[in-house]
Amino acid sequence: MNVIDHVRDMAAAGLHSNVRLVSSLLLTMSTNNPELFSPAQKYQLLVHHADAIFHDKEYRKAACKYNMALQQKKVLSKTSKVRPSSTGGPSSVQAQNLPSEIEVKYKIAECYTILKLDKDAISVLDGIPSRQRTPKINMMLANLYRKAGQERSAVTSYKEVLRQCPLALDAIIGLLSLSVKGAEVASMTMDVIQTIPNLDWLSVWIKAYAFIHGGDNHRAINTICSLEKKSLLRDNVNLLVSLADVYFRAGDTKNAILKFEQAQMLDPYLIKGMDVYGYLMAREGHLEDVEVLGGRLFNISDQHAEPWVISGCHSFYSKRYSRALYLGAKAIQLNSNSVQALLLKGAALRNMGRVQEAIIHFREAMRLAPCRLDCYEGLIDCYLASNGIREAMGMANNIYKTLGANAQTLTILATVCLEDPMTQEKAKTLLDKALAQRPDYIKAVVKKAELLSREQKYDEGIALLRSTLANQSDCMLHRMLGDFLVAVNDYQEAMDQYSIALSLDPNDQKSLEGMQKMEKEESPTDATVELDGDDMEGSGEEGDLEGSDSEAAQWADQEQWFGMQ
Repeated sequence: MNVIDHVRDMAAAGLHSNVRLVSSLLLTMSTNNPELFSPAQKYQLLVHHADAIFHDKEYRKAACKYNMALQQKKVLSKTSKVRPSSTGGPSSVQAQNLPSEIEVKYKIAECYTILKLDKDAISVLDGIPSRQRTPKINMMLANLYRKAGQERSAVTSYKEVLRQCPLALDAIIGLLSLSVKGAEVASMTMDVIQTIPNLDWLSVWIKAYAFIHGGDNHRAINTICSLEKKSLLRDNVNLLVSLADVYFRAGDTKNAILKFEQAQMLDPYLIKGMDVYGYLMAREGHLEDVEVLGGRLFNISDQHAEPWVISGCHSFYSKRYSRALYLGAKAIQLNSNSVQALLLKGAALRNMGRVQEAIIHFREAMRLAPCRLDCYEGLIDCYLASNGIREAMGMANNIYKTLGANAQTLTILATVCLEDPMTQEKAKTLLDKALAQRPDYIKAVVKKAELLSREQKYDEGIALLRSTLANQSDCMLHRMLGDFLVAVNDYQEAMDQYSIALSLDPNDQKSLEGMQKMEKEESPTDATVELDGDDMEGSGEEGDLEGSDSEAAQWADQEQWFGMQ
């Protein structure tokens, strides 16, 4: 047993720090005395040394060492051609024990991927002949091709993964996300379904994800529910997270939150999907719960985008946009494919008046999740903020034609029509259609109420809001009902509605302003006293505001560091 065998055994035993130290010393000895080790032994040393460096997460240095190993392998190949070994000799046995050149190239590509050098990673993997590519190489290539927009090559690589491993479910999702028909994907798994017992659910699972990636949320919900009800798959966390996400995409916030909470109870260490859950909770005004959730996820792992997104949502809905921008940038740095991180950063940029930068982020989110309507809504909001009504209308019409006339697409189109005085009637027609399909769709109710307020049809607005609130409670709806009641001089009930809105979201500034305005109008003398008190409080708040300005400057510095990542 020679020294190289000892290094190999330590590497197999996971003694990476020991391997790194001894291989470094042995490589220096080899440099000073080239005759000390054979080319094959030096190749092995370089690979084991690179593996140890990779384990220490020094990826750029590891890639350099792996490339040195490949150069050494070329030297070894040349010498073996010149001096072929006799059959059964020691050198042929040694050659069989050499680290795989294909595996070394995969490791180089892995380093480049972590370093976000995707083109270099693709170049390395493309250099491996198709017949020699293992499933994990094809999977990495497929993901890289997809990220680079090379969809045809990505589909080919995903199919190759499935050919070798028909239960590679992530490859199936990859194919479905690239618009490959569900029936075609299912046909590639038919043999394994028919030959292995208890896999009859797989064809239904494929159908569910085909509906998700086709934007058919209603049928996706029904299909996943049918799977979730099966005794063998009941309480599966991945299915629950998928179901929660589809409810969210369909605009059903209540059921989305319910399913996320159910998944959390089953798996307290769950990270996947928690960014969407945190966003929904923040949007609903539960900022204390969001803060707790973010802290808990940071304790689980700070190397995932989700906890950073959750903390960013807390900051965003606390109107601390510079901090939200920094946290969104940090999340994108950890996972450039995080749609929720892109939306967070885009929304923060938009609210800070940096609309053109926000547009870039919303477009990237759209590319990654073409069936998520909130990506389009963010982009449309940017167009409207920059008076680009024509662009917003074109985008809204495109969504309407692509995804069909459902309550969400109708409401998006109506929202743009409301911005143009010439298309008010069209907006009204679209909102009526949306509410006919889904009377409980809050966004459509809000837009219809806004239209009725413009037309001063307060009684109709009150009836609409009361009807919606009979089945669900929402801060914005209660506040709007309060505004309508003030318009018809029903101050007492208006005050009640503002109070309910504030109980649902204590940070809702508009409800607080409505309540304070009513109090001042009802009792002018008291209002004067309160005004003096407010002025006194205001002097204390100025210090707070100065503090937030300095904090904003601090986060703005951080943001410059992360830039447009």
